[in-house]
Amino acid sequence: MKKISILILALGLIAMFACKKDETKAQLSASPNASVLTVPGGSQMVLLKSDSAVALTYNWTAADFGQTLVTTYTVEMDLAGHNFSNPIPVVLVSNVLTGSINTYDLNQKVLPYEYDPKNPVPVNVEFRVSAIVNANVPALYSAVIAQTITPYYVKIVYPILFVPGNYQGWNPADSNTVVTSLTSNGKYEGYIWFGIDACLFKYTQGPSWTTNWGDNAGNGTLQLNGSNIVAGSRGYYKLDVNLPALTHTFLLTTWTLIGDAASGWSTDIPMAYDTVAKTWSVTLNLSAAGLKFRANGTWDLNYGDDGTNTGKLLLGSANNITVPSAGNYTVTMNLSQPIYKYILKKN
Repeated sequence: MKKISILILALGLIAMFACKKDETKAQLSASPNASVLTVPGGSQMVLLKSDSAVALTYNWTAADFGQTLVTTYTVEMDLAGHNFSNPIPVVLVSNVLTGSINTYDLNQKVLPYEYDPKNPVPVNVEFRVSAIVNANVPALYSAVIAQTITPYYVKIVYPILFVPGNYQGWNPADSNTVVTSLTSNGKYEGYIWFGIDACLFKYTQGPSWTTNWGDNAGNGTLQLNGSNIVAGSRGYYKLDVNLPALTHTFLLTTWTLIGDAASGWSTDIPMAYDTVAKTWSVTLNLSAAGLKFRANGTWDLNYGDDGTNTGKLLLGSANNITVPSAGNYTVTMNLSQPIYKYILKKN
């Protein structure tokens, strides 16, 4: 019996050692190494319409997680200095170290960065490649590569969702009541004036009811052919839709001007909404200093200059809108188009 006990103990120790060994093998490296990215075109690239079908190839080295794993690589792009706060996917592949996009498709991703797409100028962007194995392992990001890209003009056709409701006659083909996906990533946003209280609305894919979403429980989750979504008081609403996640939000907003160019950073100057022009505006005396627009008297939703001083707005921007000289101005904010803009007009 003693021999049998010793044998069982020995087998148990061997099994435990084997488990520990397997555990060690399953652990990822404590010092993983990110990929090294190479972008086409060098530090400056001019895109040409005549090359629209030409493939642009991105290459990178394998990310090292400490063992061989199936890895998804995404080449991401964002405006320089934005720290990839809103990255645009350029290439998405699995377990390979190269990927391509044609010139036309890259051009369509860069062109929205332009203030005036009809007259493109060089745009400073940054690229990186992310490596992901699963949701439980932190992604690895390559070093950032800066590049200046000059796009060419073509009419930009953004993906849209129609927003029919009782405020506009339940018309799913009304192109004036839509939300837009600037980066074609399935995430849509836009501002719409609901002229009635307790407005009912839905989202449709295309100008028909064939594919539509509602919210059965009124909890921000979308369902195909779901119930009508119910808004609150009449007014100007910010609508956000995340189709991949099937979620949505809506927020009633009123807008003010704030800044040391007006009455300081603690005093909101109310703006008026023009339902015909679809703009917010106010006329007032300003000094040569900074301004921002904010909603509902808080900083939760605000816009500043995008850093180019060309009249384009950026959500939560660190850059103020600069008033060049003191005087009486009409300040206008336009959130009715895919690219949000502002105008400072000296009277």
